[in-house]
Amino acid sequence: MKSTTHFSSPIGIIYAGGTFGSYGQPLASLHSDTFLPLLTKILDSHFASYPNHAEQPVDWQILPNTVVKDSSQLTPADFAEFYQLIVTAMQSGLRQFVLITGTDTLSYLAAFLAEAFASSNTCIIVTGAMQPLLDSSVLTDYVVNPNSDATQNLFDACKLARHGEAGVRVTFSGENWPAQTVQKIHSHDMLAFVGHHRAGYPANSYTDKMTTTQHAHWLADKVEALSMVQQALAQAKIATLYLTPMSGEQLALQLQVLLATQPDAIIILGFGAGNVPESTDVKQQLKQAKAQGCLVAISTQSAYGGVSASYQAGAWLTECDVLTTGRLTVPAIFARLLWLTANYEAPSRRRQRWNHVLKDTYTVA
Repeated sequence: MKSTTHFSSPIGIIYAGGTFGSYGQPLASLHSDTFLPLLTKILDSHFASYPNHAEQPVDWQILPNTVVKDSSQLTPADFAEFYQLIVTAMQSGLRQFVLITGTDTLSYLAAFLAEAFASSNTCIIVTGAMQPLLDSSVLTDYVVNPNSDATQNLFDACKLARHGEAGVRVTFSGENWPAQTVQKIHSHDMLAFVGHHRAGYPANSYTDKMTTTQHAHWLADKVEALSMVQQALAQAKIATLYLTPMSGEQLALQLQVLLATQPDAIIILGFGAGNVPESTDVKQQLKQAKAQGCLVAISTQSAYGGVSASYQAGAWLTECDVLTTGRLTVPAIFARLLWLTANYEAPSRRRQRWNHVLKDTYTVA
């Protein structure tokens, strides 16, 4: 009989900064040496409140992490550090994780981790806060902010991690969603994120039924490629172009400037269902992008609905081999392009893999 891995490992807690651990005026992320003892005390108290804690205490640990910063400052190289940290912890037997990060790029990091740990039995819960855990109006001592959403988001994340269902999810304000469906919609409100549950790849690639042998092979492959992936992520360049009303000639010039920086991919945020000013000059630049190995993907500035070829203003892009993105969010598009860039050297293989997984991607936003 084949044995399967079960989610009975310790929970690995990763603190990466952001509003959650910010303090002072103006707010800034507390150094780990200061913040982690406070976080440990809160988590000790929380896990002690679980039923049957005396007989079956929750095993957890805070993982050492050097990337602690405002999430607006995170780079693909930082994403690589989180990836290495989790893969290394998995070598020690961990399978369940909680990652606390800032909200500015939370959806990007979560979507990246969803791509990176696809087809595994890993459980990663990503969360953060819109209000700091500590009360900055009290400068004489570190006091928990009673109006913060940090504690509830943290506790919800820990419960999901303890349950251990395979996959990467974001939990916020009492909700949780597959990571690649999540986007930030408010810069101040507690209800800052939205997502949905009708998600295809990579969410549908996770499995709780992976055998120990399958898991060992999956992990061995990740470890073997770790150095290569880290280097590629550190060098990856995914550019974006947010359209405003302009002529085709102006758009072509902007594309020319971007292509001169030798990006691995460009995400164009078009109008409506993915519509873009059409001109001979733009088509030439898009063909130039393909010639120099740069993937171009079309998205939309609209928060919901995604892109389609319903209008001629967007349908012509397929003639120039622009990648269609369906209803993927911008963070999910960025994450997938980043992961493909890190794992496939040839642009043709990146394109082939994109088209393959898009067929298995169904996202409704």
